[in-house]
Amino acid sequence: MFKKLLAFVAAMYVAVAFAAVDANTATSAELDSIKGIGPVKSALIISERKKAPFKDWNDFVTRVKGVGTDSAAKFSAEGMTVNGASYKVGGKAEAKADKPVTEKAKDAAVATKDAVKGAAVATKDAAKETAKDIKAAVTPKAETKAEVKVDAKAGAKADAPKPASSAAKK
Repeated sequence: MFKKLLAFVAAMYVAVAFAAVDANTATSAELDSIKGIGPVKSALIISERKKAPFKDWNDFVTRVKGVGTDSAAKFSAEGMTVNGASYKVGGKAEAKADKPVTEKAKDAAVATKDAVKGAAVATKDAAKETAKDIKAAVTPKAETKAEVKVDAKAGAKADAPKPASSAAKK
């Protein structure tokens, strides 16, 4: 029984030791438990997050003096997260949630651009069709042209003065 209790306590200690500590919600003591963060650095982290929560690891590295990409990677390896994301080598956070706001904005901009381009193409196509319809309505067809020529010739003959006959001249 004692061995089971001891194993349970050891398992709980291990689970608590490896629990993620989020920079936006952790207490000073929780931040101090991360190797490399002492009382001064934890106080600095807390004072910076009071101004505004950290958006991501890049925001954290930028705002907390004395923390660079190497320190961020070490803190992340020790179990620290920013908004539920661990630090990925190369300076980008490994996202565990939705896309960051900037990616959503880029996606929206691309979608808007595609929609505008599609609308412009549709408008251009509609304008071409309208121009074709107008041209077809204004331009007479081939048989109509022939009829117009025949009618014009017939009308011109009817309206033209008839030459005087040779008998009338005498």
